[in-house]
Amino acid sequence: MPIQPTSKIWHNGNLIPWDKAQIHVMSHVIHYGSSVFEGIRCYAQPQGAAVFRLPEHMQRLIDSAKIYRMTLPYSLDQLSSAVVELIEANGIAPCYIRPIALRGYGEVGVNPKNSPIEVYIANYPWGKYVAGDDGADVCISSWNRLAPNTMPSLAKAGANYMNSQLIRMEADINGYAEGIALDVNGYLSEGSGENLFIVRNGVIYTTPLANSVLAGITRDSVLTLARHLGMTVVEQALPRELLYIADEVFFTGTAAEVTPIRSVDRIPVADGNPGPITKQLADEFFGIANGLKPDRFGWLTPVNVSVEQTVTV
Repeated sequence: MPIQPTSKIWHNGNLIPWDKAQIHVMSHVIHYGSSVFEGIRCYAQPQGAAVFRLPEHMQRLIDSAKIYRMTLPYSLDQLSSAVVELIEANGIAPCYIRPIALRGYGEVGVNPKNSPIEVYIANYPWGKYVAGDDGADVCISSWNRLAPNTMPSLAKAGANYMNSQLIRMEADINGYAEGIALDVNGYLSEGSGENLFIVRNGVIYTTPLANSVLAGITRDSVLTLARHLGMTVVEQALPRELLYIADEVFFTGTAAEVTPIRSVDRIPVADGNPGPITKQLADEFFGIANGLKPDRFGWLTPVNVSVEQTVTV
């Protein structure tokens, strides 16, 4: 998915031209992966556009920075307002939003204490992330997720995604849309950039945070929707083989949204079609995100952008 440039990028409190958003090759982040970031979506609405769960995303950015001892010079409100300012300045919606805080040009060496903290926010058009209109064909990766007390999985850090790259590249080379990683103990963890859900006998299962998964915002949204709809939800350690006998399997994530999984290791999930619970949760999720259902959880932040496309589920 090539990046489509927009006009402006937010940098340390100012809007600058897209082409001027540059860092030095000797910046700490390039050598040591010292960044934390977010992925956020802005959805078209019947009247205008809105960012989905903006404060929650920016709070996770602040939390990730705190874990890595990066003191951000901006508050939650300032970061959230910056996203709205940027989207309105570029006039692009729907769009994907990428805030990133990184350690810049200062010193070379593992200790980052004298490298300045830089904050950038970009937005640009972006469509479907996981391939497969009727469901994704995925595999179990040979690469495990990070073991506890090696790198913090609750931090959405750039360095963590080197592990994700290995998972995704391996899946792609072997003809799959995505890979699912196990944790260090051999239990299911997550995809390279998605949380994992399994449905069996009407019960929704998902892996807990202790299984080296990111605390996904979309994961939390789906859990909230499922409980609101009276569905039974269980968060527990899950064995790999549960995927092979599941009634339904799906991914969640800001990029993936709610993506049904059609097969795992070339074993079909049930009859290979998206299941009723997956479809119901997806309808609820997209209905709220696109402003077609009431925003009963207060998840939408309006932005003043004209949207040309018609909003449909």
